[in-house]
Amino acid sequence: MRPRLAPKATLSFAIVASQYNAQFTQPLVDNAYRELNILEPGATVSLVSAPGTFEIPLMVHSVAELDRYHAIIALGLVIQGETAHAALIAQSVTNSLLEISLAHRVPVIHGILLVENEAQACVRCIDQEFNRGVEAARAAVSAARTLRDIK
Repeated sequence: MRPRLAPKATLSFAIVASQYNAQFTQPLVDNAYRELNILEPGATVSLVSAPGTFEIPLMVHSVAELDRYHAIIALGLVIQGETAHAALIAQSVTNSLLEISLAHRVPVIHGILLVENEAQACVRCIDQEFNRGVEAARAAVSAARTLRDIK
């Protein structure tokens, strides 16, 4: 569900995205950025790049410490392989993002996808019907507005 459109931008967002698997993560970033600008026209949206998904929590933590963003969106993609490596990365990142969000009292939107293959990645990252970048942007706007109203 899309949050209501803002009459004027009052929120700022950071997108922290993995450069690894860029053919999938860049469309996530593009779609998240586009949706943020639809929902919050003129909003400040900063992009921070991480080399890979495992490095995203460090970048998110550094951005959260700045205390200038109303929400942070973490975007990355991990493709399952034959070993447990992908699951270990995904679990570590998930736990870290939650800890950062709670410690800094800022919504950190989990847009790290763990998929089985490139076909699943295409559906979630490139195709528009189930695009997780759009969903992450909507969650960021909704969470930021709710926190603003609580405060």
